[in-house]
Amino acid sequence: MRLLVIEDNRQLVANLFEYFEARGHVLDVAPDGVTGLHLAATQNYDALILDWMLPRMEGPDVLRRLRIEHGSEVPVIMLTARDELPDKIAGFRAGADDYLTKPFALPELEVRLEALRVRAQGRNPRKVLEVADLTLDLATLEAQRDGQALHLYPACRKLLEVLMRASPAAVTRQQLEFALWGDELPDGDLLRSHIYELRRSVDGPFQRKLIHTLPRVGYRLGAPATEGHDETA
Repeated sequence: MRLLVIEDNRQLVANLFEYFEARGHVLDVAPDGVTGLHLAATQNYDALILDWMLPRMEGPDVLRRLRIEHGSEVPVIMLTARDELPDKIAGFRAGADDYLTKPFALPELEVRLEALRVRAQGRNPRKVLEVADLTLDLATLEAQRDGQALHLYPACRKLLEVLMRASPAAVTRQQLEFALWGDELPDGDLLRSHIYELRRSVDGPFQRKLIHTLPRVGYRLGAPATEGHDETA
């Protein structure tokens, strides 16, 4: 499994790495909620291990934003010392798939994660986003329009995924920038450059344009609502 650990306890993180990497799993770690949300929203994981009490953004808030703003269905198990029933209910309502209280046995955590992965694969073995004649396979990362393969840089592919998940709704510049870089924004207007490259691939060879600029708002992907100011990045 490829796992993301969102946890600020260094000793616990070290124990998780020692146990899971020895069994062939691959782990990434985020020491705070904001970094964890960025990684979870921009990378593909089999499951997330999410602590409740985190710097910068608490676990339930990370989970709500991941589910609502980014449409992620990645399985999430919450780790917490909170063992009261109201806390468990709050965790599940935030979008958790499982809930494990500290202290816990590492083999139990592994078994629970394996079960979540198997369940997720059975529920959605192959997910393909589709808008008009445009498709994006989230398993193979292949994008096609009208049956033609599109060649996308990783940043453009991520922008396309965010726009397709939201379609036909608008996505703000701030949301797109966060999806690419989190809170660490680069110098210059790199988003504009990436949108330009995305347009070249998605709309360039085709008469019908799907990517539209909403002045002072952001972008949307889908059939044009109105004719006019959609052609500039």
